[in-house]
Amino acid sequence: MDLVFQDAEVVDGSGAPSYRADVAIAGGRIAAIVKEGAAAGCLRPTARRVIDAEGLALSPGFVDMHAHSDLALLRDPDHSAKAAQGVTLEVLGQDGLSYAPVDDRTLDEVRRTIAGWNGDGPEGAGVDFDWRTVGEYLDRLDRAHGGRGIAVNAAYLVPQGTVRMYAVGWEDRPATGAELDRMRRLVAEGMEQGAVGMSSGLTYTPGMYAPDAELTELCRVVARYGGYYCPHHRSYGAGALRAYEEMVRLAADAGCALHLAHATMNFGVNEGRAPELLALLDAALAGGADISLDSYPYTPGCTTLAAVLPSWAHEGGPEALLARLRDAGTAERIRHDLEVTGSDGCHGVPVEWETIEISGVTDPALSDAVGLRVPDWATARRLLLADRLGPTILQHVGHESNVRAIMRHRVHTAGSDGILHGAKPHPRAYGTFPEYLGRYVREEGVLTLEECVAHLTSRPAARLRLPDRGLVREGYVADLVLFDPATVASGATYERPRALPVGIPYVLVNGRFVIEEGRRTDALAGRALRRAPALG
Repeated sequence: MDLVFQDAEVVDGSGAPSYRADVAIAGGRIAAIVKEGAAAGCLRPTARRVIDAEGLALSPGFVDMHAHSDLALLRDPDHSAKAAQGVTLEVLGQDGLSYAPVDDRTLDEVRRTIAGWNGDGPEGAGVDFDWRTVGEYLDRLDRAHGGRGIAVNAAYLVPQGTVRMYAVGWEDRPATGAELDRMRRLVAEGMEQGAVGMSSGLTYTPGMYAPDAELTELCRVVARYGGYYCPHHRSYGAGALRAYEEMVRLAADAGCALHLAHATMNFGVNEGRAPELLALLDAALAGGADISLDSYPYTPGCTTLAAVLPSWAHEGGPEALLARLRDAGTAERIRHDLEVTGSDGCHGVPVEWETIEISGVTDPALSDAVGLRVPDWATARRLLLADRLGPTILQHVGHESNVRAIMRHRVHTAGSDGILHGAKPHPRAYGTFPEYLGRYVREEGVLTLEECVAHLTSRPAARLRLPDRGLVREGYVADLVLFDPATVASGATYERPRALPVGIPYVLVNGRFVIEEGRRTDALAGRALRRAPALG
């Protein structure tokens, strides 16, 4: 044996009561589990290294079902933002916008569009964009950092907005028959090359220009490969329930599994309305629908400042939007949509400027704006022009009662939605998983420890159809976390958003330590996890 965790309290990810055991690791997998009080003659496992786990909980590695580490994994070999939390797998390609599949034009446009998410400056932030297909991007993850790999495992969703950008462009219109055929092919190729499903960002352009019929056709392709659809749906504010209903109906029509991204109910119009969402989901589940969701344990949201603008202002791409912002008459029309009508980019709710806080900029000369609330449209317009659409924001529009109700649901999983770029990022990027375990389990008892670990491990592994991850079982891959239930806590706050958690001394990815005695090792143990190419 390579390693034994001795006398650990095993929280195995199934939701069943924990038990005390020795757990042995060999060849990157769990080789033996010997429970306390095992029958006479069952010897305790021995190994080259034994770690005394007395008083500590051993669980499967945590799965971040909604991550924005698409470039961070390539740029930063350390990646302690996730590794230190016990995350052993991230799902990338979220919100319909990522870096594959692309051609040269699309790559340039998508890089500019989501630079605020990923910190992709003019020089590419040190990343060699030498891929164009989904398969090539996954290969690039495996040969990152001189061929050593990445810090944690990664799976990928085909981004529908990028696919539409590639096949249709930035026009607000239905796709032609030929364009729809091309999008079907792009999605099919992405699934064949290892993607686990498809994402959409239906408050982000150009993905939001797709009508339901188009989305349904693409979801039918995803369903053929046994993947799932992960929409950031059309509204989290006014009309949020209608938007959820739309996604449930669309997935049912397509025969596709559905995973609702960062599922919540925000803005004043939705305070206390999470039970209505959960009743909708329960009815669909009772009818046989295959639905799951993820959420983060915080009330503010996080996006780009440009994202709250009306969709018509984005038509034609980033340069067209900047031109509209420069034109005084068009800028006034944008302001009216934001402040009076309710922009579709702001979820149909008239913007409340005092809820918007600048969390990051791409131009260091504008760094004084970070941490400040946006007082009015004039300030927002100035920042968008000066930073060429780069500012990211925190949007303080959530409700604690909704957050708590949703995290209790039986199909709930965790997703950080963590944007790692910016001087003052949302603390969820560095704190989501210990926040669940520390605040919502130990301090407030919203979930039991066993329930919470199941939400963070086996449920997402089941959604991703990973047959040998997500549980502490003999033969399973040794993606494992050893943490102290009495002390585990997020260190990240709104004032110190990059502070690392406490109470997580050991994390293994594919059987190798990435966190050891509370410190990041130099191991790059992660790899791209690909769905099998055969139709499922």
